[in-house]
Amino acid sequence: MNISNLPKKSLGFFPTPLVELARLGKLLGGPQLFMKRDDLSGLALGGNKTRKLEYLFGDALAQGCDAVITAGASQSNHCRQTAAAAAYSGVECHLVLGGEEPDQPQGNLLLDKLLGCHVHWAGNRRKGEDIPQIADRLKASGKKPYIVPYGGSNELGAIAFVAALEELEPQAKSEPFSHIVFASSSGGTQAGLMVGKKLLNKNFQLIGIDIDKDETEGIPLSQHIVALANRTAAKIGLSDDFIEQDLILNSGYVGEGYGIVGDVENEALSLVAQAEGILLDPVYTGRAMGGLIDLIRTGAIDKKAKVLFWHTGGIPALFAYAEKINLKQRR
Repeated sequence: MNISNLPKKSLGFFPTPLVELARLGKLLGGPQLFMKRDDLSGLALGGNKTRKLEYLFGDALAQGCDAVITAGASQSNHCRQTAAAAAYSGVECHLVLGGEEPDQPQGNLLLDKLLGCHVHWAGNRRKGEDIPQIADRLKASGKKPYIVPYGGSNELGAIAFVAALEELEPQAKSEPFSHIVFASSSGGTQAGLMVGKKLLNKNFQLIGIDIDKDETEGIPLSQHIVALANRTAAKIGLSDDFIEQDLILNSGYVGEGYGIVGDVENEALSLVAQAEGILLDPVYTGRAMGGLIDLIRTGAIDKKAKVLFWHTGGIPALFAYAEKINLKQRR
């Protein structure tokens, strides 16, 4: 299958910039560091989910759907971008969020409300367990709902990151990256990058930094990513099979769990802000960058390497985590 033949709704500003983090690289004593700025993808303050949603909304609109449903944590970046995509596309949006409704919405939740979506609070069921019942109610009311998977991570969402690697090609120029490092949570980004690497015959290491201790779709995240990579490869006609040995998923930085900000995240947030003037988020990119910094310091990534950090967005969550962020000067 030719990816360009898939239905697609234009939602973001692409290609996103590729920038060098020269000051941060110098502070760490090497390696040469770069960042792919998907936080600048547009669509309600941006993020990597915009790429996935272009294909998912293209599919939804091609089927004539007039409502979308998705799920996530109360500060879900995916849900915020889905709400924005729905507003832009003129379809009704329902978000199933974990936790309880706060007295005052902040961060991503504030934007969800501003974007006019319907929020359903689900307690400890933040991964879409309540979606089937909501879909049934919408169908009974005459709506045609489309279920956007958790994190946008199905084959269509993963294909977006096959295309993202193709976008990176002319930006990377002649000297190839040795490593690409990114936050890995619902698995679609990593699965798509794995397929794209195989398709483009690249040799860089893909290092996913695990963000969440929980399983995905009832199985360990590593197994979910490999299975999704295989389904994605099959969908685009790639005959290669992936096994767990093809996957690098570093679970050494999950700390106390999803969304709990600790020393790793706090150092990364302030170090990157003060060295480069770039904001990370406290849940995903803060943890992933913290992992990258540690991998460099411990020698797991050689200081002569050329490393790309894929910034997946999430900046609005900073404001909801203000009390957890350490404002210490790092330089």
